[in-house]
Amino acid sequence: MAMHERKTIDLEQGWEFMQKGITKLKNILEGNPETQFSSEDYMMLYTTIYNMCTQKPPHDYSQQLYDKYKLAFEDYIGSMVLPSLREKHDEFMLRELVRRWTNHKIMVRWLSRFFFYLDRYFIARRSLPPLNEVGLTCFRDLVYHEIKGKVKDAVLSLIDQEREGEQIDRALLKNILDIFVEIGLGNMDCYELDFEVYLLENTASYYSRKASIWILEDSCPDYMLKAEDCVKREKERVGHYLHSSSENKLLEKVQNELLAVYASELLEKEHSGCYALLRDDKTEDLSRMYRLFSKITKGLDPVSQMFKQHVTSEGTALVKQAEDAASNKKAEKKDIVGMQEQVFVRKIIELHDKYMAYVTECFQNHSLFHKALKEAFEVFCNKGVGGSTSAELLASFCDNILKKGGSEKLSDEAIEETLEKVVKLLAYISDKDLFAEFYRKKLARRLLFDKSANDDHERSILTKLKQQCGGQFTSKMEGMVTDLTLARENQSSFEEYLNSNSHVNAGIDLTVTVLTTGFWPSYKSFDLNLPSEMVRCVEVFKEFYQTKTKHRKLTWIYSLGTCNINGKFDAKTIELIVTTYQAATLLLFNASDKLSYNEIKTQLNLTDDDVIRLLHSLSCAKYKILSKEPNSKTISPNDVFEFNYKFTDKMRRIKIPLPPVDEKKKVVEDVDKDRRYAIDASIVRIMKSRKILGHQQLVMECVEQLGRMFKPDFKAIKKRIEDLITRDYLERDKDNPNMYRYLA
Repeated sequence: MAMHERKTIDLEQGWEFMQKGITKLKNILEGNPETQFSSEDYMMLYTTIYNMCTQKPPHDYSQQLYDKYKLAFEDYIGSMVLPSLREKHDEFMLRELVRRWTNHKIMVRWLSRFFFYLDRYFIARRSLPPLNEVGLTCFRDLVYHEIKGKVKDAVLSLIDQEREGEQIDRALLKNILDIFVEIGLGNMDCYELDFEVYLLENTASYYSRKASIWILEDSCPDYMLKAEDCVKREKERVGHYLHSSSENKLLEKVQNELLAVYASELLEKEHSGCYALLRDDKTEDLSRMYRLFSKITKGLDPVSQMFKQHVTSEGTALVKQAEDAASNKKAEKKDIVGMQEQVFVRKIIELHDKYMAYVTECFQNHSLFHKALKEAFEVFCNKGVGGSTSAELLASFCDNILKKGGSEKLSDEAIEETLEKVVKLLAYISDKDLFAEFYRKKLARRLLFDKSANDDHERSILTKLKQQCGGQFTSKMEGMVTDLTLARENQSSFEEYLNSNSHVNAGIDLTVTVLTTGFWPSYKSFDLNLPSEMVRCVEVFKEFYQTKTKHRKLTWIYSLGTCNINGKFDAKTIELIVTTYQAATLLLFNASDKLSYNEIKTQLNLTDDDVIRLLHSLSCAKYKILSKEPNSKTISPNDVFEFNYKFTDKMRRIKIPLPPVDEKKKVVEDVDKDRRYAIDASIVRIMKSRKILGHQQLVMECVEQLGRMFKPDFKAIKKRIEDLITRDYLERDKDNPNMYRYLA
């Protein structure tokens, strides 16, 4: 059976048929009366194109149809679209453009369906632009390029109206800006170059005008409120109709004009700038300042600098206030000076609490502000008050909290909290080793004289100090606390020893606290001539201790002992609580009625300083147990003393205080000595690992190593280097005296 021959369609005839379909489509788009396309219409148009493209050459009209497809758009745009756009302006022109673009996309969709066969074979084989792209490109080349300038101006004018508070049609703007994006066919060049660049320029000049007026009229908080509001509204603007890629660029412009340009003027406004906000505790405004300035490059630097200066001046004022109070009170009582110093440390703690809250809440824990706070506190926390270093003040403050009968009456939680804060302050103090030594001295007094209010608190602060400064810092103090527990056990076994050995008689009740030499501060141990009553019990304890260990030597420190003795006065017998030294002095009067200064000194075997202190406490202070000739307020080597039988007191027991020796000088000397060792050790450690090193570098590494405990003085380091050279640990380089070599 023969194949049915298909009738050849020539170009004119075929295109005429297609033209009818295209005209129908235009009528539908223009809103003229016209019936919709049925599926038969669609099939006929599609088939016509199919047939014209699949005829044998020379009747294959693919190329001609591809060209005519493009002409159909150009003809429609030239005759209908451009005239309708040219006659309208501003918002009306924008509405017309949106309508025309929507219609154009519909036309492209329908026509590319009719011509679909071209897309599948002809275009694919020849790598030509697809139909969809050809259709959209016609609009871009003929319509968009002609009116993009007018469109951009109309859009910017609407945005300005909205910025001034007028209502505008946001949906219209959204549709217009979508055209800028879509017309780029997948890239953003049209949106960015034909619209966004001008938008950013326009935004900058708009806010520049506003800022120049506001900076003169408004206070800093009001200005910041306006700025924050503008930033918020521009952000919303992006959400409503701009492309999301514009957000950062737009906000950067706003922040630059409102904040970066006027940053210093704004922050330094006389009665409302950063200093004023800090001074008046305007936390909300400070939070806003942080939020705004954190958005601009290096915006927080000046704010953190001002914060640092403010905290420094507040702290320095506290130091000055304490200095003045101390010098006024010096003339009066020493106790009150102590009170003043307690108050000073309290105030510093409160200051730290206050500004730490600013750092965490207003400044959202930003590292710049932590650094500023640290540097500020380091400035005034290392200033002394009334002749005491801050290290000593902190140690005394802790002592006052931890000892029985301190001036601070606090609950357990409050004590814990306060200790926590003191340890935080210690971080700012450069002489941590000095604090450790003062603290150790005071801890020793609390432990030995049973002045410590609570063991748990003692251990708790040591744990906190250990976390802050490392194990080496607290190892001796922990040893001291442990020693006391062991000493109590030791005392119990001594009492058991006495009970079980009835032939051993100490003669008097004796409590001995055995301590480990390395842990405790060094005390002078003099060979005090003990009264015979005491010699016996010391011997008994030595015998007992021998039974426990053969290899330990006991050194007796009588200066820390206490005694209870009975004074038989004419009126009544009074129990006197005195130190071992005072007891030894008083017991001399059992054998003699009168004794001269020199006799007492010889019999006790003590130094002049100690004898003067003892006799003063017994004959010139509140309780005159001894009467002296001549009756003056000071002790001199020619004085003669006798027991004062006439003495009486309403109490049955009295404690006779012996003023402590001022230990400050000794503490400082001890610390200096320890520092010399620490510097030596550090230099040797560094040189051992580096073998050869320049002077400057050695000094810097040494400072860095030791900085956690104290700030070593450059001169001191130089002196230690010289000393190590003479002791053959190091040598200078032959050719370069600034280089050192390690000698193994």
